[in-house]
Amino acid sequence: MSFKLNTLESFLSNFNKNKVKIRNTKGCTLLELYQDKNDPTIFFTYSYWETEKDLENYRNSDLFKKVWSETKVLFKNKPEAWSVNKLDSLL
Repeated sequence: MSFKLNTLESFLSNFNKNKVKIRNTKGCTLLELYQDKNDPTIFFTYSYWETEKDLENYRNSDLFKKVWSETKVLFKNKPEAWSVNKLDSLL
């Protein structure tokens, strides 16, 4: 997600206000926020969901609609999202 420079504080405030609620959504086992090292206006969220249905339920929830409505107005560019399959993991 790429944000207008003057909206970073609003984005971070909204994320911090809702991150525990998102993480505690049924099926969410991990939620992380990353910031690009070279461009401070670029952020990535990474979440892990037990099932595709859990993710869909979240995307259709009032919580998502509220968070998204407050986030999308802050973007500098169109956001991108990917759903991926884990092929390997080394811990």
